[in-house]
Amino acid sequence: MTPTLVRNLRDADPSAPADAGTRARDWAEIQERMLAPLYEAVYDRLEVGPATRMLSLGCGSGLALLVGAARGAQVTGVDSDHERLALARVRLLPDEGAEGAPAHRARLHESGLPAGAAADGAPYNLITVFEPIGCAAGDSEGLVPALESALPLAARGATVVLTGWGPPERCATAPVLRVAARLTESARPPRPGGWRPTLRDDLEDVAARAGLKPDGSGRVSCPFGYADPDSAVRGLLSTGLFDAAVRATDRSQVEKEVAEALHPYRRPDGTVWMPNVFRYLVCTT
Repeated sequence: MTPTLVRNLRDADPSAPADAGTRARDWAEIQERMLAPLYEAVYDRLEVGPATRMLSLGCGSGLALLVGAARGAQVTGVDSDHERLALARVRLLPDEGAEGAPAHRARLHESGLPAGAAADGAPYNLITVFEPIGCAAGDSEGLVPALESALPLAARGATVVLTGWGPPERCATAPVLRVAARLTESARPPRPGGWRPTLRDDLEDVAARAGLKPDGSGRVSCPFGYADPDSAVRGLLSTGLFDAAVRATDRSQVEKEVAEALHPYRRPDGTVWMPNVFRYLVCTT
């Protein structure tokens, strides 16, 4: 991430609540880039370019949109997180005429889907869901209704891409995420949302429920690398995967136990390195 972009992100939406804004910046500045290899692999496979009209569900702070736009695609993003979307606007919709501002053909929507088709008036030919599922209980529950709402905006035979965590034995982050499950289960009564092992057919199950036809899949190495343990804790907590644990206990306890779980992945120079594999499923409407 360039220094200019980092500076702009920190200036975005100063009226947002401090905790929510800090968490969104931690996602944008620390964690989101860990999934960049996944975005690139999908775009390479699908030959994303000027002919692509992409609708991204759960677009977050917009890095996947930015990568697609850089390839010439028309991009539309939807997200319910106001703070993350504010950062996406900084990235994708800079002030007109600003020095060095790219001419992205981008549109962003908070919560609701766009009323019509892509910017050129044609239906979308690619729908992406780059928020990986398969590691928290119930993390795909809202995905099927979202897909069902988005599909009428897509062309016949459009491509839909779903993404998920790889098998736990190939994700070094899995033991750290188990901290969330353990702390959540300590609550009385138990609260939903804790970590669970990834199931082999998580993505296929979502596709079947949404009426999509699987048309290939792939696995991508997405190592999580951090400058130091503090950055690692901040980045991981920005994912939302530890929210239930925070509610069950408190943030300071979660931060402490996550930091302890990171010890096996600390390098002599103080950096943290966790190899992970993510999976994507290509479907057609």
